[in-house]
Amino acid sequence: MTTTLDLSAANRPAPPRPSLAGLDRTRLRDALIGSGLVEERKAKMRADQIWRWAHHFGVTDLDAMTNVSKDLREQMKDHFTLDRPEIVERLVSVDGTRKYLIRLAPGVECETVFIPDVGKSGALCVSSQVGCTLNCTFCHTGTQALVRNLTAQEIAAQVIVARDDLAEWPTSNENRKITNIVFMGMGEPLYNLDAVSDAIDTISDGDGISIGRRRITVSTSGVVPKIRELGERTASMLAISLHATNDDLRNELVPLNKKYPLAELMDAIRAYPGLGNARRVTFEYVMLKGVNDSLAEARALVSLLKGVPAKINLIPFNPWPNSPYECSDWETIEAFAEVVNRAGYASPIRTPRGRDIFAACGQLRSESKKMRASERKKLQDAT
Repeated sequence: MTTTLDLSAANRPAPPRPSLAGLDRTRLRDALIGSGLVEERKAKMRADQIWRWAHHFGVTDLDAMTNVSKDLREQMKDHFTLDRPEIVERLVSVDGTRKYLIRLAPGVECETVFIPDVGKSGALCVSSQVGCTLNCTFCHTGTQALVRNLTAQEIAAQVIVARDDLAEWPTSNENRKITNIVFMGMGEPLYNLDAVSDAIDTISDGDGISIGRRRITVSTSGVVPKIRELGERTASMLAISLHATNDDLRNELVPLNKKYPLAELMDAIRAYPGLGNARRVTFEYVMLKGVNDSLAEARALVSLLKGVPAKINLIPFNPWPNSPYECSDWETIEAFAEVVNRAGYASPIRTPRGRDIFAACGQLRSESKKMRASERKKLQDAT
């Protein structure tokens, strides 16, 4: 008996239809032209209509776009969706923090965290990569190998997913829950600057999600050559993952320092476009017991930042399984803060949020793994 496999295209499953949610205006326009549904001369107008439905109103159904013709909506259903990435896990902390594990593609997951009531604001902590290459020794994400960079659409989609969950559509300037975006999730944003910049364009656009650039903060461990470019391209607020005041200790805590030592980093910070009292740099300093928390290091921090418009976020270390560090005692953290405060720098002690669901600073880590080449080929063949 002979069995014949029918490998014709007619018997293959249809490829998934791409989502338009999270696309920037240019890519959405190009997608419409590429589909053959919209003439090039009308593409910008149609793209602007659809983009506003997706990013101002947050609709998930193409039929909801009432100023787009019914015929075009029906045709679009064969080519596109407004689907979001899958939420694999949603955890809510006792303090109201929400953590989302989001599946972006097979084997590709990232974590996104909503932190309510940060002052009068609510901050959404987004990821720019799955995994990380920096291997900072105090950070749980650093124990996960880099899977890949996220696309601009995937970064913006994290905001869309969170706004869905918080019922924040349509966009309003009143009683917003997500008022700030911080690129402090998984990955080093400046190693994915093109996508981060494009995502910020989408997130900040006044006709869509409309979170202003001064409410968007990008944190870097110190990719010196990209710092000025970040400011020029995004006009975002800058945060530096610092954690030490001398090269020897920072080489240990933040190995990237071996490539870009403190002197070079500080020069790049001083050259950041728009730096001033209204646009201060935030320095993040995780408090590690017996490692970087002495009064001598507090004084060294003040000396290091001399002349830089800055505030210092003192972050109690958030433990994770098998971590090699302990959090500084509260009295030690307060004494450290007092030295910095007396020197004229705001140095709030960040209240740990979401520790019980491993959503706090330094605790994010998905279970994504790099896909082997054979697995990628099987997936490609299936589609």
